[in-house]
Amino acid sequence: MHVRRVSAVIASSLLFVAGCSNSGVNAAPAQSAADPPIQLSTSHCGEGWAHPTAGPQTLSITNTGTTAADADVIAVPGGAVYGELEGLAPGVTRSLPITLGQGTYAIRCQPEDGDPIVGPSVHIAGSAKSGPAAVPVTYNDLYGPTREYQDYVAGGVKTLLAKTKTLVAAVDRKDLKAAKKAWLPAHLAYEKLGAAYDTFGDFGDAIDGLPQGLAKGVHDPDFAGFHRVEYGLWHGESAASLRSPADRLLKDVKGLKADLPNEDMEPGDLPLRAHEIMENTLQFELTEKADQGSGTSLATASANLDGTRQAVEVLRPLLKSRYTGLPQMDADLDRVQKLLDAQKHGDSWTPVAGLATSDRESIDGAVGELLERLAPIASICYPRRTS
Repeated sequence: MHVRRVSAVIASSLLFVAGCSNSGVNAAPAQSAADPPIQLSTSHCGEGWAHPTAGPQTLSITNTGTTAADADVIAVPGGAVYGELEGLAPGVTRSLPITLGQGTYAIRCQPEDGDPIVGPSVHIAGSAKSGPAAVPVTYNDLYGPTREYQDYVAGGVKTLLAKTKTLVAAVDRKDLKAAKKAWLPAHLAYEKLGAAYDTFGDFGDAIDGLPQGLAKGVHDPDFAGFHRVEYGLWHGESAASLRSPADRLLKDVKGLKADLPNEDMEPGDLPLRAHEIMENTLQFELTEKADQGSGTSLATASANLDGTRQAVEVLRPLLKSRYTGLPQMDADLDRVQKLLDAQKHGDSWTPVAGLATSDRESIDGAVGELLERLAPIASICYPRRTS
C-alpha cells in the first residue's frame, strides 16, 4: 500500500473538519506589503510578525535557516493549531491563508531533526472569530490506540491461522467444494486486519498479493497467497495442482503469526490507514480488479469496512474533541454497511459485475462520501512534537 504524507497545508482540512466553506480563505487579503515575511530558522521562530490583524488573512512565512522546517500558527496557551506549512525549504517563502480572531497566538517552528521552537506571542484584539483549529496530537497520545490496535490484530491473526488451516485441509483431502466454502472466511479474516497490513512487509504480498505487474500474470510462479488459491479454485484447477499454493499460503500465515511481535506499527501510520483502507477498497474491490473468480469483492469490501471501523474506534477518544464531523462519519459508515449487507444472500454475495446500475452507483457514491469524512483523520491525528 502506498502511504501518502499529510498535506502541506492543514488549513483546508481544518475548514472541512469544522464544516466551513473555504471561500473566505480564498478571498483572504495578503499580508501588508509593508510587513516583511515572518521568519523561521533553527535558532529563531516567528520574527517579523509585528502587526497581527484579525479576520481572514494570508501570512507570508520565509525560512532563513539552512534546513527544512514546519511552521504552525498556534493558540497561546493550549497549542491548538490554526494553520500549518509543512516542509518549508531553506530560502523559500510561502503563503499561509488563515482566519484569526481575538486571542493570543504564536508561530511554532519544527526544524527537520531539531527541537520545536515557539516564537513570541502576539495578541489580536477585536470581535472577529477565529477559524477552526485542531488541538495537536502527540506520539504519546497515539501509543495507547496503536497498542490497542495491535492487540486486535494479534487476535485476528489467530483467527486467520485457524481458518486458513481449514481451507488447506479441504484442499489436502481433495474436497474442492469444501475448499471453496472455506476460502472466503479465511480471506476475510485477513482483510479485517485492515490498518495493519502495510506493517506486514513481505508477508503482505505473499498472503494477499495480486497477479498484476507479474511477468506471467496469474501463471507467474511468484503469484501466491489467497488470490492464487482463489484463481485455482474458480478456474477448474485440480486439488493436486492447488496443494502447493495452499501449503505455501499456510506457511506464510504461520510465518506472519510468528513474526508478529517484531512487526510494530508506527503510531503515526494508524490515522493514515483509517482512510487508506477504504481508498484501496474503492480502487481494487469495487472495480473487481482484485477478484480472481470468486465474485466476492463486496464481501471483501465489508471486511475492509470492519477494519476501518476498528481503526476509527481506537482513535475515537482523540477524535471526539477534535472532529466535529465524527457523527456524520459514523452515519456514513453505517450507510455503506447497509448497502453492502443488501448484497449478501445467505453465504453468497452479488458479484460487482452483477449489481444493478442503481445499486452500484449507490455503493460507489456512499464509499466516496465516506472517504471524504475519513480523510481529515490523517490531518487531525498527525503526530506533532510540541516541546
